[in-house]
Order: sequence, then structure tokens, then C-alpha cells
Amino acid sequence: KVRRRLGTGVGGAPSLPAGEVGTETRSLLEQLRGEALKFHKPGENYKTEGYVVTPNTMALLKHHLTITGGQVRTRFPPEPNGILHIGHAKAINFNFGYAKANGGVCFLRYDDTNPEKEEEKYFTAIREMVEWLGYQPYAVTHASDYFDQLYTWALELIRRRVCWGGVAVPCHSRGSPSRSCSLRYFWLGDMRKGKFGEGEATLRMKLVMEDGKMDPVAYRVKFTPHHRTGDKWCIYPTYDYTHCLCDSIEHITHSLCTKEFQARRSSYFWLCNALDVYCPVQWEYGRLNLLYTVVSKRKIIRLVETGAVRDWDDPRLFTLTALRRRGFPPEAINNFCARVGVTVAQATMEPHLLEACVREVLNEQAPRAMAVLEPLKVTITNFPALKALEVLVPNFPADESRGFHKVPFQPTVYIEETDFREEVDKGYKRLAPGQPVGLRHAGYVIAVQNIIKDASGRVIELEVTCTKSDVAEKPKAFIHWVSEPLVCEVRLYERLFLHKNPEDPSEVPGGFLSDLNPDSLRVVRSALVDSSVLSARPFDKFQFERLGYFSVDPDSEEGKMVFNRTVTLKEDPGKA
Repeated sequence: KVRRRLGTGVGGAPSLPAGEVGTETRSLLEQLRGEALKFHKPGENYKTEGYVVTPNTMALLKHHLTITGGQVRTRFPPEPNGILHIGHAKAINFNFGYAKANGGVCFLRYDDTNPEKEEEKYFTAIREMVEWLGYQPYAVTHASDYFDQLYTWALELIRRRVCWGGVAVPCHSRGSPSRSCSLRYFWLGDMRKGKFGEGEATLRMKLVMEDGKMDPVAYRVKFTPHHRTGDKWCIYPTYDYTHCLCDSIEHITHSLCTKEFQARRSSYFWLCNALDVYCPVQWEYGRLNLLYTVVSKRKIIRLVETGAVRDWDDPRLFTLTALRRRGFPPEAINNFCARVGVTVAQATMEPHLLEACVREVLNEQAPRAMAVLEPLKVTITNFPALKALEVLVPNFPADESRGFHKVPFQPTVYIEETDFREEVDKGYKRLAPGQPVGLRHAGYVIAVQNIIKDASGRVIELEVTCTKSDVAEKPKAFIHWVSEPLVCEVRLYERLFLHKNPEDPSEVPGGFLSDLNPDSLRVVRSALVDSSVLSARPFDKFQFERLGYFSVDPDSEEGKMVFNRTVTLKEDPGKA
């Protein structure tokens, strides 16, 4: 049985308790560079505890080094049957990041061995997300690139009968696996010729895995055309058979995977050595999970089918396409992965920790603009000019060297309804009768002179006078405003689920669909935003002063922009 040293973290790094991030965070590349993880050097696979050494190992490693030149090689091998989620972001950062940190290369290899579940949109979205996170694959490959070689090796396993660790045998019984089934069926290609129905015949590897699983399947019958090979095959290899051999073909040095694949380590080593081919080293690390969400492909499909969300990129989900649509910058996701760290222990994190990383990045990246979600009309009765003025607003008030944009300032402006009260409570500092406020960036202070209401008694307009800030008494507060604004739609998002673990029956007995937050989306259809954002394109990001960070949604069209609130300016204490 294969054994290997497992520390508290990969390479002995301490694991973080669930829901926490390190305060002294090293960059991801610092965590992954050189000796930081105690990984083996290329060509020194045999120095890894538990690595299986055969009489041919050293010759195979020597040939491996002539192919790679001693370069680190990793791979990211997603199944193209769904959209990547936040957990995959850690896998992408680990695989691509480890290669980058050590002067190596990383392959993007699609594990396309289940043709009935694969769609072109998933292939496209996966590559887009890898590149969005800032990584470029050394090569884009597919498990199907190697179907012919994998089939040839399967025949070789049958020919050998007795291999390192066992032999490969086919079984065409409908019951439990039998090791005494005749070899002739697979040898003669009957399975490939379609002489058995789905589930009637398999090829199995004769070994016992760490978890006690016996004779894992290598090939099974599937009468489904493949998106790349068409009708050439009606038998397809499994992950247990394909993965290590594709790693071997591509001369991967470090096969990095999540902890649940530890039980497959024995089959990984066994199969490479049974065929006398180069054997990489498998290293495991802990998965990254988030509370208040689901990432299962099956469950996201249910959310879409029931109308709970629009699609895989609904900004309330934690798929990578959803996070991009909501406005999360890739740097923030990568920083979050770095803070979680590279550990063997599974990390289950609170969403607000990811949101904190988003705020840090957007504070530096998102130019400021002003928007009003619930407008209240304000008429300045003593406006100091005969025509509209132009106000210069810094794109980044903390660093005016990064430029300014102009916004119009005229007798009619709009403020937030919540920035006005008829009666002043203790601690209230914004606009009220007898309590002036400053207009941000305008250089004026306004004071209420008249309150106009509709028939129901609702305030619909204020008449005010203005005074230049340099001669007026300093107000208690400054509020944002817009003038000659653009009408836009704003989508405000909250958590999709009410409980931390919507999939846990002890926490949510009715199932995850019963745990949906009815207030997870509020649409403001007639919000106002200043005209400086007019030329913005989908995914452009802004800080709407005093409101939060917002991103232009792809639903935007000429004459009607749509913004998604990415995060609020400050963390809601109730969500921490």
C-alpha cells in the first residue's frame, strides 16, 4: 500500500481554522516558490516518501529530464461539464501559481471522458476564467487527445496479465466485479465494436485502493458521440485510468489535486508502473469551500431550472463567471486564495472574508462617481449662475494625481431620500430644516427653505438656498448628489441562502431550495448616476460615493445602463 508523509499543511505548513484568514499573508508566489512547500525537485520523484520505485524508475526519470530540461510542469484538469467556482480558483492558483513561482509551465487539460455531460460553452468558459485570473496555459490539451494511446496501453495491460501490483481484467457481468471473467472480450475489441450495452461490460484494474475500493473501472461502454472524436469510440476511459497516464504523457512533475483524491494515489502509482512509463508524483491539498452557498453542478442546475437564479453567471452564485459579473476583480480572488494559504486541511470560509479582499482591490482600482438610488428632487432657488456649472471630481480623492472627471451642476439636483428628514433625531447629521449640509465636491452648502409634498403627504421636492463653502458655517455632513443624470437600473444583491450550510439537513431539513433568501435581489429601476460613466463598458467598475462598489452589467444597452452592486463600502457587522 502506498504511503506518504502528510503534515498539517502541504509541506508542513500550518493549517488555518475554518473561517479564518492569515493576518500576515505572504503572496501566493512566496508561498509556492522553491523550498516553501518541501516538494521534490523535478527528476527526484523517488525522494518523495511513499513513491514506488521499480527497476526502470531511474531510467524513466532520466528520460523525463531530457524531455523537460528539469522544468517544473503542472496541469489544471477540469471536467468540461460545468462552470468553475470559487473552489476551482484555489486549484487554478495552486497549479498555475506553483509552476509560475518556480519557472515552470502549466497545462490546461480538459478531462473530456464523459461525452454525454460535456458542452462547448463549458470548454470556452473554463479557459476564459483561467485567463481572467491572470494565467496563460503553456498548452491546452484534452484527455481525448490521447484516446488512441490509452487504448493501446489497455491492450498492453491485458497482454501482461501479471503486472506491478496486479493485472487488468474485463468484466461483462451485471453483478459485482468478477476477476475470473474471460479476457477475450476486450482483447478482441468486442467492447469497442459495440457488442455490449452500457453497463454490461467494463475493463477493471486489479488492485485495492486506499479507501478499500477494489478493481476500479478503467473503461466502460457509452454510446454517446464525443464532441471531438465523433463516433470513433463507444468505450471511454475513466478518471482513475486516464488521469495518471495523461500526466505521464505530458511529463507532469507535480500532479496537484484536492484531498479527496488521496484515495486514488495507489492506483495512480500502480498504473504507471504496471506499464513501465514515467510516473509523476501526486500531491494533495485542502479544498476551499464557502458558507452560505452551493457549488455542486447538479444543485446549481436545480437553482436555474426553478428560476431561483437566472443562469450559472447569476451574481448571487459563487461560480467564477458569476463573481466576474458581480464585479469581483480577479486580483481579489487570487489574494483571497493566498490568504487562505496552501494547506492540506479543508478551508471553509465566510463570504465576508472574500468581500474584504474585493474592497481592498477596488479601493485602488475603481474610480469614483456619484449615483442616487432613491432620488429626491432639490431645487436651488438662488443658483449662482445663469447656466450650468462644471464641477471637477477627483477619480480617486486620496490621490488627485490620478485625474478628475467633470459633472454638471445646475439649479436642479437630486439627493437620496434618506439624506433628508423633517425632524432631526439625536446623532442625525444630514439635511433637515435648520440643519444645512455640504454637497460633495461642489463647494456649496445647501439649506432647506421649503418642503413640497404630494397629496399623500410624501416629500417630493425640496427648495433650498446655497452658500459657498468657504463663507458658510462648516456643515455637520457632506452628501452626494447628481445633476443632469443618466437613468439607470441598479441591482442590489444579498446572500442567496439564509443559513450557513444550506446543504446540511440538520441545519436546513427542507433541503437547500427551501433556504432561499427572498430578499437576495432588489432591483432599482430608476436610479440616477452622473454622466461621467456614460462611456463605461460591461465589467467596468466604480465606487458610487457613500453607496458601495458597482460594476456595469452585460445587460446594459444604449440608453439604459445596468449596474450590479459588487460589495458595500463597509462590511455589514450583522454578516460577520
